[in-house]
Amino acid sequence: MRAVVQRVSNSKVTVDNEVVGQIGKGLMVLLGVTHSDNESDIKYLVDKILNLRIFEDEEGKMNLSLLDIKGELLVVSQFTLYGDCRKGRRPSFTEAAKPELANQLYEQFIKECKKYNIKVEQGKFGADMKVDILNDGPVTMLLDSSKNF
Repeated sequence: MRAVVQRVSNSKVTVDNEVVGQIGKGLMVLLGVTHSDNESDIKYLVDKILNLRIFEDEEGKMNLSLLDIKGELLVVSQFTLYGDCRKGRRPSFTEAAKPELANQLYEQFIKECKKYNIKVEQGKFGADMKVDILNDGPVTMLLDSSKNF
């Protein structure tokens, strides 16, 4: 499971000109699922993301987590995080999970995040989404449950 995590001032997802998810200060997460992911990958990434100390404390140092600041979370499924561009010019998506598995794990990820009593919004799985991100910093982190990076 892979995630692009961005610290945001605000973010929203629109599908067919309708806002389906919107947050204020917090984290925007683009989440990719591969065919071998399971519940342990979800637990690892949820814990890592919600406790990642990338918000500034009173001294201006990145020392606080999303949970510390009681921030908001927007999660959007993005299979292209498993795009392989090493050969040729057209990405290969063979490492991305099939839609049924990807959606199941994406929904489990959302459910797990909601256990922390924070505002959790989401995109619409499989839809053509427009994502507005006001990256704060900018701060962007790449996470992988297999710890490839």
